[in-house]
Amino acid sequence: MHPMPIYGCLFQCILLGCLFVSVLALTSVPSRGRGYVSRNWSDYLGSDSGIYNSIYIKRSTDLSPSNDSLSCEDLEGVGSFNTTCLLNSNLYLNSDLYIYGTGNLEILPHVSITCPVEGCSISFNVSGNIKIGKYASIIAGSVVFSAANLTMEQYSSVNTSSLGGQPPPQTSGTPVGYDGAGGGHGGRGASCLKSNKTKFWGGDVYAWSTLSEPWSYGSKGGGNSAENRFGGTGGGRVMLKVRDILYLNGSVTAEGGNGGPGRGGGSGGSIMVLALKLKGYGTISAAGGSGRGGGGGGRISLDCYSIQEDVKITVHGGLSIGCPGNAGAAGTYFDATLLSLRVGNDNITTETETPLLDFPTTPLWSNVFVENNAKVLVPLLWTRVQVRGQIKLLCGGSIIFGLSEYPISEFELVAEELLMSDSVIQVFGAFRVAVKMLLMLNSKIKIDGGGNTVVTTSVLEVRNLIVLTEKSVISSNTNLAVYGQGLLKLTGHGDAVKAQRLLLALFYNITFDFNVPMKYLFDNVGPGSLLQAPLDDDTSMVTKSRCESQTCPMDLITPPDDCHVNNTLSFSLQICRVEDLLVNGLIEGSIIHIHRARTIIIDTDGMISASELGCRTGIGKGNYSNGAGGGAGHGGRGGSGLFNGRVSEGGGRYGNAELPCELGSGTEGPNESYGHVAGGGMIVMGSIQWPLLTLDIYGALRGNGQSYVGATRNINGTLIGGLGGGSGGTILLFLQTLMLAENSSLSAVGGMGGLLGGGGGGGGRIHFHWSKIDVGDEYVPVATISGAINSSGGAGNNGGFHGEEGTVTGKKCPKGLYGTFCNECPVGTYKDVEGSDACLCSPCSLDLLPNRADFIYVRGGVTWQSCPYKCISDKYKMPNCYTPLEELMYTFGGPWPFSLLLSCILILLAILLSTLRIKLLGSGCSYHSSNSIETQSHNHFPYLLSLSEVRGTRAEETQSHVYRMYFMGPNTFREPWHLPYSPPNAIIEIVYEDAFNRFIDEINSVAAYEWWEGSVHSILSVLAYPCAWSWKQWRRRNKIHRLQEFVKSEYDHSCLRSCRSRALYKGMKVGATPDLMVAYIDFFLGGDEKRIDIVSIIQKRFPMCIIFGGDGSYMSPYNLYSDTLLTNLLGQHVPATVWNRLVAGLNAQLRTVRHGSIRSALIPIISWIGSHGNPQLEFHGVKIELGWFQATASGYYQLGILVVVGDYSLHNMNQSDLLDRSSDEHLRKDTAFARKSLKQPQKSQPHTSHALSRKRITGGINGGLINDATLKSLDFRRDFLFPLSLLLHNTGPVGRQEFLQLLISIMLLADLSVTLLTLLQFYWISLGTFLAVLLILPLSLLSPFPAGLNALFSQGPRRASLARVYALWNATSLSNIAVAFVCGICHYGLSFLQPSEKANTWHSRSWKTINGGFCQPSFCYSSQSKLV
Repeated sequence: MHPMPIYGCLFQCILLGCLFVSVLALTSVPSRGRGYVSRNWSDYLGSDSGIYNSIYIKRSTDLSPSNDSLSCEDLEGVGSFNTTCLLNSNLYLNSDLYIYGTGNLEILPHVSITCPVEGCSISFNVSGNIKIGKYASIIAGSVVFSAANLTMEQYSSVNTSSLGGQPPPQTSGTPVGYDGAGGGHGGRGASCLKSNKTKFWGGDVYAWSTLSEPWSYGSKGGGNSAENRFGGTGGGRVMLKVRDILYLNGSVTAEGGNGGPGRGGGSGGSIMVLALKLKGYGTISAAGGSGRGGGGGGRISLDCYSIQEDVKITVHGGLSIGCPGNAGAAGTYFDATLLSLRVGNDNITTETETPLLDFPTTPLWSNVFVENNAKVLVPLLWTRVQVRGQIKLLCGGSIIFGLSEYPISEFELVAEELLMSDSVIQVFGAFRVAVKMLLMLNSKIKIDGGGNTVVTTSVLEVRNLIVLTEKSVISSNTNLAVYGQGLLKLTGHGDAVKAQRLLLALFYNITFDFNVPMKYLFDNVGPGSLLQAPLDDDTSMVTKSRCESQTCPMDLITPPDDCHVNNTLSFSLQICRVEDLLVNGLIEGSIIHIHRARTIIIDTDGMISASELGCRTGIGKGNYSNGAGGGAGHGGRGGSGLFNGRVSEGGGRYGNAELPCELGSGTEGPNESYGHVAGGGMIVMGSIQWPLLTLDIYGALRGNGQSYVGATRNINGTLIGGLGGGSGGTILLFLQTLMLAENSSLSAVGGMGGLLGGGGGGGGRIHFHWSKIDVGDEYVPVATISGAINSSGGAGNNGGFHGEEGTVTGKKCPKGLYGTFCNECPVGTYKDVEGSDACLCSPCSLDLLPNRADFIYVRGGVTWQSCPYKCISDKYKMPNCYTPLEELMYTFGGPWPFSLLLSCILILLAILLSTLRIKLLGSGCSYHSSNSIETQSHNHFPYLLSLSEVRGTRAEETQSHVYRMYFMGPNTFREPWHLPYSPPNAIIEIVYEDAFNRFIDEINSVAAYEWWEGSVHSILSVLAYPCAWSWKQWRRRNKIHRLQEFVKSEYDHSCLRSCRSRALYKGMKVGATPDLMVAYIDFFLGGDEKRIDIVSIIQKRFPMCIIFGGDGSYMSPYNLYSDTLLTNLLGQHVPATVWNRLVAGLNAQLRTVRHGSIRSALIPIISWIGSHGNPQLEFHGVKIELGWFQATASGYYQLGILVVVGDYSLHNMNQSDLLDRSSDEHLRKDTAFARKSLKQPQKSQPHTSHALSRKRITGGINGGLINDATLKSLDFRRDFLFPLSLLLHNTGPVGRQEFLQLLISIMLLADLSVTLLTLLQFYWISLGTFLAVLLILPLSLLSPFPAGLNALFSQGPRRASLARVYALWNATSLSNIAVAFVCGICHYGLSFLQPSEKANTWHSRSWKTINGGFCQPSFCYSSQSKLV
């Protein structure tokens, strides 16, 4: 069929239906059922309800049909209940209404069905769906809906408020009397009659047994007179049975009626909802009505499989106009699907309880919620509240167990979790809790035993977790035990667990994570977050039995294995079987016992305190007499009190220091007005059988006595003295390890006395009973102490005496350990007995300790007399701590046999060395003959001599030689060679004076040294003087080479007049002595001069000055070097053999001249010249005289001889030939040293004290003759090594050269052997010592041997120079020894400033060893230097 005709037919049917409904609305039809339907429906209109968006889904059950059901037409509806019935007319009923059908029912918007009769019932039972439109309402005393689905649109309502019928018989829901109290049902009605102390409520509760299916009317409120016997009417009943979905966007109410200001409000009724699913945002309410006393809430039960969205459910009590703070009690809301009970008062304040009677055991409820200021009462004497899930108290909710008139009841609460937030649990009697988790936020659990000793101990057994935060408190004025298997944590300031006796047991970890008020740090009274037992109001109940007893209670020393609490036990607070205890707050108690714990950590802000909680009298109580109060005693005597000259003795000592277990004593006055002072309590941690594993203290552990801070006055207000301070208590620790951190404290201090002469309390007792002290290699320190341990007595005031100090003891230590904390005996001591006194650690014997050994640390201390030791270095070998060298020595019997064996070996090696030398060099005499002058010159630095010394020198060079001009100065880096500017008279005719001066400038600049050359020399002089000397000689040779190259090749000889000399570069030649001390320039004729000029020039050669080489030092002795040119020149007057013998003899004499003692050394030279030299020369017309020449501004001058030939006689020269000092001022300036160092001779001595004639005698060289008269005027400087020069002479033995060479070989080998053995010994002693000995004046100990060996295997003139180098190295080695010796003395002296005895012993032995090593080679060096 086509769809358009179908739609047309449907539209026509709808129009006809609407017309039919309109007609029915205008007609009046009598009902055919029990009810009567009135056309005047407008007489009662239901009020609109608020809309709430919430969905709850529940499963419904079917109602059985009834034969009395009306039809849809009877209700003037459209359709049929078996199909679909549309109700569009307002119905006003005066009797019950029952509707049954198999179809659907729809109540159109704004339609109301009203039966305003109390207890009137309206029932709709259809198989289909029911829909209630907007603003539609059903009003009756009892309403029942049964359908497949039920939809209540917005603003629709099912209202049974204030239409309840009669409550069940034999109930007391309606209050008796005329005080206007509220009616009761799910919760009690409120009563504003405050004089009634025993019955502070109106109507009582009922229908507890039908909690899951409530079907009772609410009760009426109380009246205020006989005429007005009742107040507001109770709420009605509502049942919604939906098989599938209940859409609730309207309201379902069964609230109590209002009673007005004078009468009580009615209680809420009953609402039962059964549906598979509940959805919507509507409201379900069974609240009590308001009145003078508010009515109690009703009962609501929801049996819905699924509740979605947000349906608001309220069962709060009605407001009380007469007493606004005491509304009616909350009703009950039971979730039958979850088996969960919720009691909430919607944050309306009330003092009226909602009694909860017996709880089912099969099945158990899931959860119980008390919230929003609801007050719940469990009134039975013994009640077990058990649920499968949570018991949650929120937002001001509270539960009261028992009655305050009978605080002997026992209550049990069993659940998975007990959660409290801003709520209270009040218990009158004993309370046993068994939950897995207890969480408290700003909540309290108060247990009141009424002071009755027969009340059973309250037990909180929380298996997993207890957390208290935001000032949550668990308190009991009787015994309280808290058991758990997990964590107990107090997290915020104000959280507390308090009881008269308190036990915490079986927890894995206890954490008190809160801050202690600062006032507790000074032991002043003040509240704070804590774990406390006993309570503040009374401590005598716990301490009374212990105050007069000195016996240790066995339950503290050897407690039972199980953890329980009762009045026979000694402790006030016990923590038992706890793995870890973290204290960041305050644990306070009279007798604190921590038993079978593993680790206790008292954090920085934490404290465990028994201060001021001991006895008020006790065994050592202080005495009080006429205003003078003595302090109490314990570990030390109490201080005596003093007031107005009267003395009151303090209390005496008591208890056992080795195992203290007593409370501190206090003081009391004659009566209560004087007050009292308590001693310190007792803290016991661990036990003999179960000690603590670790105690870490970062905060405080205290058992201090109380200080008396008040003052006692007479009636007239004058002070009459004060009490003494209480004594410190006991801290007994059974533990394995202790850590007392910095700024932490452990104290049992006595209290201070009163202001007027009160004596201080005696100190308490602290004992460490170490349970396990490992010994030997397994030893670990039992204590680490950085904080303070104090058992001092309290201070007295105004003449009162201080209390004596208490005791700090420890368990007797095993062997090797000492002290309170069983520390290891100091290194170098041993202990072979048990005990703790420090004097038991005896010093070890030093007889068996080797010199290079020190006593060593032994873990666990030394327990035997022969203390172990160890060599000071791993380089030494045990047991004698010898070096390998010493081991070798003692292998051969000791130092002397080893020295003898070494000497024999050295002699054999020396003989072998001498034989080898003879084989290589022969056995000729080492001293050259007088004819070897030329050979010597050519063998010793031949490349440094003048060109005139080279073999093959032509004889004409001798004939053309004019003058030898010597360089001035010592040729050092500070004062190099230089030439004077004025040309001598001998060459004035062959040079241009201006060009000559320019030549002088150039050659002086060439002769100067660079700055770095002197710096290197200075450094080497400090490090190794022989190397510095070699460096200086090398630079001198280079300088001679440079001067020779300059004159020979670079300079153009422009200062010479001879053209031939300028052209051939042969007019000037540079030479030097072999020791490089004297350099000179020889001037020659060019050959193109006039004959007359040549003769006049050659005649000016004599008198001739010949300057000695050397400077009078050991390395450069004075010596006359006569080269071939000088020999040929003098050979014209004296035979060469005579001249050579003169030179050899003079050099032999000059070797003994030392510049440091030149005055005495030149006397033999002058005598030798007069007795041996001149007699041989005068025969040939030649004479020589000793003189000084070429003085410089620095004071340096040169020695030499003046050679006079022919008619020139020094004794017959005219006075005009003498140098006139007054006429030659220029000479005075050039000879600064002559004026400074050489005092001019007197004019009365013309023959012996004259100056040389510049023109005729010296040829222009400034200077003077040296004789007996002028010798004393010579000045000289002594070298700082002058004492060493006494050892090193430039003399040598004559004869027995072969034996001397053998002796030197032996000493060389001995030197090398001793040096190597010494260095080897130092290496084994210390690498630093080895390097210091070796490198102070680097290699000065090893260098003498190669230098000496080089000199021994040399021959000829070179041998003398090498021998001097060898001797210089020996002298340097002696300097090295001297420097090291001085350093050793300084080091040895400074070592005594060190406090360590070990350091002094080591430095002493080390110094002796080094000193011996230095002294061994010193004898060899000095002997070798002397012989060479």
